[in-house]
Amino acid sequence: MTTGNAKAVAITGASSGIGEAVARRLAADGHRVLLGARRTDRLARLAEELTEAGGVAAFRRLDVTDAADVRDFVAAARAEFGRLDVLVNNAGVMPLSELAALRVEEWDRMIDVNVRGVLHGIAAALPVMREQGGGQLVNVASVGAHEVVPTAAVYCATKFAVRAITEGLRQESGPELRVTLVSPGVTESELADHIGDPVAREAMREYRKVALPASAVADAVGYAIAQPAEVDVNEIIVRPTASAQ
Repeated sequence: MTTGNAKAVAITGASSGIGEAVARRLAADGHRVLLGARRTDRLARLAEELTEAGGVAAFRRLDVTDAADVRDFVAAARAEFGRLDVLVNNAGVMPLSELAALRVEEWDRMIDVNVRGVLHGIAAALPVMREQGGGQLVNVASVGAHEVVPTAAVYCATKFAVRAITEGLRQESGPELRVTLVSPGVTESELADHIGDPVAREAMREYRKVALPASAVADAVGYAIAQPAEVDVNEIIVRPTASAQ
């Protein structure tokens, strides 16, 4: 375990998939992690496991669609660790469907979680990081931030938005703030399990036959965080080697 440059890191969507893998990787690297998600039973088990392995981990229930809840999450990180060095905006949903299916509630949910959730994280963390003189925002997007495929128009739109927001934040931020976008290709996670549309669900099963382990994305996040203060890794795209998309 590396402890020489331990940072205080808050991770949204940490109860499974990429968020859980990021928590495991960063805790193993010696960072102190605050885990946030709605499923506190999973967060409790993960925090206990990380602590038993010698890491420093705490958790808090979090709904990223609630701006006040995200502010409280950031405040909890400061209370727990004394500061917040990194916020990993990872929470996301992916209920794919063709636009003609008119699954408007699912569109709204993707916008709320994938876009507003990231903005809420930035709004909560940015003043804290500026006050303390430094910090890093890591936003998890998708290869869907770079391309659009059938059934994924709204999902890709939300990820294009995350990419635009991240780049805008990078350009507006001074040297005290580092900004990173991590865009995974198809990755082992629970996201596809929540696709209600049968056409999109079957298409995703085929698409997911070649998938990254979530740990590969966590490694990318760990790499970006581990760079010296004067190095800002702006964007990382991680795909399965065998995938054309």
